[in-house]
Amino acid sequence: MLEELDIRNFALIDSAHVEFSEGFTVLSGETGAGKSILIGSLAFLLGGRAGVEQIRTGTSEAQVCGTFRLEHGSAFSWLEEHGIEAEDGRVLVRRLIRDSGKSSAWIGGIPVTKADLLDFSSYLVDMHGQHEQQSLMKVSEHRRYLDIYADIVDEVKDFTALYSDLVEKRRLLDSVNTNEDERRNRMEMLSFAVDEITAAKLKPGEDEELEAEENRLSSYEKLFSDIEEVCGLLEGDDSGDGQGLLSTLHRLGGTVSHASAMDRELEPLDGRVQSAFYELEDISREFKSYRQSLVFDPEHLAQVQDRLELINRLKKKYASSSRAPVSEVLDYMEKAQEEIATLNDSCQDRETLEKAISEAEKAVYVAARQISSKRASASERMSLAIEDILHKLGMKDTRFRVNLSEKDGDRMTQKCGPYGMDDIEFLISANPGSPLQSLARIASGGELSRVMLAMKTVLSGADTVGTLVFDEIDTGIGGEVAVSVGEHMKKLASGRQILCITHLASIAVYADNQIKIQKGVDGSSTSTRVFPVEGSERVKEIARMLSCDASSEASLEHASAMLKKFGGM
Repeated sequence: MLEELDIRNFALIDSAHVEFSEGFTVLSGETGAGKSILIGSLAFLLGGRAGVEQIRTGTSEAQVCGTFRLEHGSAFSWLEEHGIEAEDGRVLVRRLIRDSGKSSAWIGGIPVTKADLLDFSSYLVDMHGQHEQQSLMKVSEHRRYLDIYADIVDEVKDFTALYSDLVEKRRLLDSVNTNEDERRNRMEMLSFAVDEITAAKLKPGEDEELEAEENRLSSYEKLFSDIEEVCGLLEGDDSGDGQGLLSTLHRLGGTVSHASAMDRELEPLDGRVQSAFYELEDISREFKSYRQSLVFDPEHLAQVQDRLELINRLKKKYASSSRAPVSEVLDYMEKAQEEIATLNDSCQDRETLEKAISEAEKAVYVAARQISSKRASASERMSLAIEDILHKLGMKDTRFRVNLSEKDGDRMTQKCGPYGMDDIEFLISANPGSPLQSLARIASGGELSRVMLAMKTVLSGADTVGTLVFDEIDTGIGGEVAVSVGEHMKKLASGRQILCITHLASIAVYADNQIKIQKGVDGSSTSTRVFPVEGSERVKEIARMLSCDASSEASLEHASAMLKKFGGM
């Protein structure tokens, strides 16, 4: 479960430290106070979207830290696999986003990738918001919910791998069955390319070296002239008039040495002049050596140009452009060799491949049948369980069904897809006498909220996640229905930590704990505060939720009575 959350410079929150307890916790506050920001910070911590707009204005980074108490083996196993130790059964998760757009994350002080963070977080918290509620509108997601309930997620994953292998074998067979003339022509073309590239004996980076060499040889006269001028400036011309830099610096050194003998304060400057002379003398020797090595070799220049012409011709044929690196040509040769080997092997292994496909089709069909049988059994139980919960949530005449139908197809293999042979859709009838129809087409916002709550309830037994988060589960409901939702969530919290954002007092009074989110303005700065409310302060908050008036005696008495009646105090 989540024990502590520390937030720094996230959206409107400059600094907040929140301690969470077991059971049912409600997050309340006026509209726009920042309730969703708090949940958003938790989503960010757990690997959700990270953007610079989440950083509080005027700061350079946002950071969220959370302490989680681990209660099940899956989370401990994950940590052990990644070489991370929990302390006293707890682990600290930290994530930050900088104004450069870069985000970083740590688990137990160890840096982790976003993918690892998301993977580990799946064992800690299950978040439900309006975006997830919309998944009920997607028929493609219904299969996933049923598979979780049936506890066959891993089995379906194995089936998907089996099916993918079959699809790949079929693709390869289609390639093998390609017209023999086309296959032969393709092999001849690829073989010619491999031979041509092999004969060239290319080396990675060779083109860059040759271009540099060509530039040096082509510029010989200008380069030699420049070096001659450099040597003349350093040592003077051949007339022996001694006007080179070295000669001048030598005379300067003598004069400075003479002066420093008269005033020791000049000794550091004398040393620097002497060092400059020796450094320049060494530079002069290296330039003279380089001048002696300069040789104009027109034959070598022609060889370099011929080699570059060959390389550029190969680039035009086998790379993306003549400016591409030589490695692209070598990559083309490697892929051509692999395709030649595949074309050779495919011709020889056609019968073996056809036999393997036949066996794979049977295995896929048998596995699909087994999965379908388990889904059929689970769909009955899941339908009844969700229907029973919906009745308790104020939808007394509702019928709910997890409908299974076999995919269309006239062959056993055509009846299967990546997830089996079943089409799965949730159907609902919210009114007596009405036929079952697609949930995605007829359910209202309030009904969807309750269906999702029922879904979370029946799925809670299939996983070990210790914390469930509901962001505004009360959308579209009120009155007795809200009372039913509050009562149900309190029961659900007997085995889970429940965090829930709500505007409704009739839900909030069932909570074991209540946290208030409040927005304030200090000068030109707007910030959000997060703090627990207890005793009389909680009564005032419930009164505000009831009537927007936290001061009237009637509202306060009503709030106090509700808290006592429903166990919130």
